[in-house]
Amino acid sequence: MRSVGQKAELLRVIAHPARLRILEELTKGVKCVSDFEEFLEISQPNISQHLSLLRSHGIIDYYMDGRLRCYFLIDPVIPDILELLGKDYPEALPAPACCPVTKRGKYPGERRR
Repeated sequence: MRSVGQKAELLRVIAHPARLRILEELTKGVKCVSDFEEFLEISQPNISQHLSLLRSHGIIDYYMDGRLRCYFLIDPVIPDILELLGKDYPEALPAPACCPVTKRGKYPGERRR
């Protein structure tokens, strides 16, 4: 089981648009760097940096096929996280009627920011 710190670190590492797109592609199967170049609008060295970070945190790994590095997912929680992030929620959770501790107070209906 992951500690709270490990969970936070995992979320920090995957919380980048390019890394999320990489992970989404890897849920479909094995990919090499040239595959990522086709849909990411960033340089090959930048893609390699993202892949290296994901690999160093145990999220992905690769094998060599000739001169190609073929990347694949190894952390089983990633597909679940991506599926959850892809869900469409039509509305926010309902507000509480009152404070659950004091049983007083009333939610004014507008969120304070």
